[in-house]
Amino acid sequence: MTLRMAIPNKGRLNERTVELLMKSGLDLGEDWGRRLYISVKNQDLEVVFVRAQDVPELINTGAVDFGITGWDQVAESGYKMQKLLDLEFGYCRLSVAVPENLGMRSPSEIPDGCKVATSFPKLTKSYFERIGKKVKIIQVSGAAEIMPYMGVSDIIVDLVSSGSTLKMNRLTELDVIVKSQAVAICGKLEAEKKEAVTDILDSIRSVIEAEKKIYLMADVPVKNLKAVERACPGIEGPTIMNIAGRDDMVAIHVVIDKSDVFDSVNKLKKLGGKGILILPIDRLVA
Repeated sequence: MTLRMAIPNKGRLNERTVELLMKSGLDLGEDWGRRLYISVKNQDLEVVFVRAQDVPELINTGAVDFGITGWDQVAESGYKMQKLLDLEFGYCRLSVAVPENLGMRSPSEIPDGCKVATSFPKLTKSYFERIGKKVKIIQVSGAAEIMPYMGVSDIIVDLVSSGSTLKMNRLTELDVIVKSQAVAICGKLEAEKKEAVTDILDSIRSVIEAEKKIYLMADVPVKNLKAVERACPGIEGPTIMNIAGRDDMVAIHVVIDKSDVFDSVNKLKKLGGKGILILPIDRLVA
């Protein structure tokens, strides 16, 4: 049984997706950037590199078993997909934006007959039908921001991350249609394949969780051990180990949030901690 997985071949989702796969232990080889598909070493898994918008289509037709793409692409496809895992990157939103000089402050001010440029025609059509506006949708493959300036459209519906591109092109965001991030998705899977997909996604999840944590080691006085445990509780408490030849000191090993490193180190120093060492974690299986 060989699984097939589709991932974006370029753009904002490609590099991070490949990084997660490699860190989770899936060996794509050194030439993955020059190939359209790869048989993962020592695994019954093929990875296919395709356009992000094609991933839902390939899953729907059964050409691949599961894949990674943006939720915006899943929503635009209209296919019923099962979201298996939020991957916590590629955050963006599909928004309605208008030129600043139009002075609009609400979608209700958009006039009927307005021309809308977008590369998301299905979601755009559904949105304007929902708010009761009759608009003309002009499908473009990219660079929607320039279309009002070129006279092709009056307003746009496009992906927004920070909003800086809108500001550069003197556009104002009126409303959000869909919030998106990178996701792992699938259609219907037989039990054996579903189990294999779960194993892969659990590995990816362990990488994501590990990136939020740090491994801390330190030697601390026995007399302050209770205070140290309160200061660095870790996942299920710190690991305590004896130090050869010392009755007054013990070694602690603990996993903490990266955001807590500054405070934790300073607390340990005040409690007599010495030899404090901070190490990254590759994977964390809870």
